[in-house]
Amino acid sequence: MTGSSFWLAPAPLVLASGSSARRDMLMAVGIPVETMPSGVDEREVEAPLIAEGATPQAVASALAVAKALAVSIRLPDRIVLGSDQILTCGEQTLHKAADLVEAEARLTMLSGQRHELHSAFALVRDGAILAEGSVTAHLTVRTLTPAFIAHYLASLDQSILGSVGAYRMEELGSQLFDSVEGDHFTIMGMPLFAVLAALRDHDLLLR
Repeated sequence: MTGSSFWLAPAPLVLASGSSARRDMLMAVGIPVETMPSGVDEREVEAPLIAEGATPQAVASALAVAKALAVSIRLPDRIVLGSDQILTCGEQTLHKAADLVEAEARLTMLSGQRHELHSAFALVRDGAILAEGSVTAHLTVRTLTPAFIAHYLASLDQSILGSVGAYRMEELGSQLFDSVEGDHFTIMGMPLFAVLAALRDHDLLLR
């Protein structure tokens, strides 16, 4: 066990991502974490799946698995966690905005609309998948005025580009919504409760 955490593995969990939000989620619940970006080309992985008509949940899970496997190959004997999130609105699958102009267009499109966030995880050791799963949250954006969108973007600036929906729920992003169905962690990018259950199932966390 590491320090005062509940973690039972001899080495910290490896998060196959550079995401500070996901790292902080895990550390906040007593799991020691090291991060290693996977280098996976997400568009290359998802393109054939989308062309085949795969569900958003299946695509998110495939991306999480690909990331975890890519890092697991480099780190034998380590427990690696991959995670990914996909946003869908109607028939559209959306990715992170490249700049603030695209973020403005994204918020304008989502205004008054209901959309889904599909967050997936994969737990891997030595190239073998120990567990995987996905959870979906449903969010309804209120009708946003152009003035609000402009002020919102100016207030958060480049930080919103790390969110697929161009919002930061833990900050001003809460003002965007009329309603949310789903847990905070899933919306933040990782189905934490499912991850914790999988870790306990594999005797990696105290029960």
